[in-house]
Amino acid sequence: MPTTNTPESKPIKVACVGDSITEVYGYPQKLQGLLGNNYTVINFGLSASTVSLDSQTPYMHYPIFWRAKASQPDIVIIMLGTNDAQPSLEQYNGNFENDYSELVRNFQTLPNEPRIWLIKPPPIFGDGNGLSTKRLNREILPKIVAVANKMQFPLIDIYSLFVNRRDCFPYDGVHPNDMAVHMIAKEIYRVITSNNMFDTSKLPETRRLKE
Repeated sequence: MPTTNTPESKPIKVACVGDSITEVYGYPQKLQGLLGNNYTVINFGLSASTVSLDSQTPYMHYPIFWRAKASQPDIVIIMLGTNDAQPSLEQYNGNFENDYSELVRNFQTLPNEPRIWLIKPPPIFGDGNGLSTKRLNREILPKIVAVANKMQFPLIDIYSLFVNRRDCFPYDGVHPNDMAVHMIAKEIYRVITSNNMFDTSKLPETRRLKE
């Protein structure tokens, strides 16, 4: 569990990669509060961004992607896929899994070998913001799970937290209210600090949590 830094230790750097749910709605800030001073949580969200390289706004085509890699994170949390539920991207279904794998591999191959968690994003309610609920459920989420299984990365299931909680997305059926943002941060905190998921021996000695 997070403890107070010792003089010789450095904060564990957490890169939060995502779309507007990450950039604008601020779960990284709440996660920082939960984790405390042993961690530095950095918001690398980019509104409207997609996994798909065939869209007009692929996350990997923007400078923030390179900044996220250049930050040399110890932990990477990836919550993308919501904007890939655009009906116009359905023709590229066959490419999504490869594009997602490429995104993950870009972080996996960083010299400091960060720990990576993939996230099943929240549900879309009522085809909010022109995004397709059916497409998210039938096409995007299964492919995220497939990549996690194939590449053997742990998966954080944010989707299931809210599957019956339309009230947590009152604005447009896509973006969370403050209660939902707190729930997202709390679930991520729970998973990455659990004894069976967070192996501090994988971190450099100077960045290892003190037991």
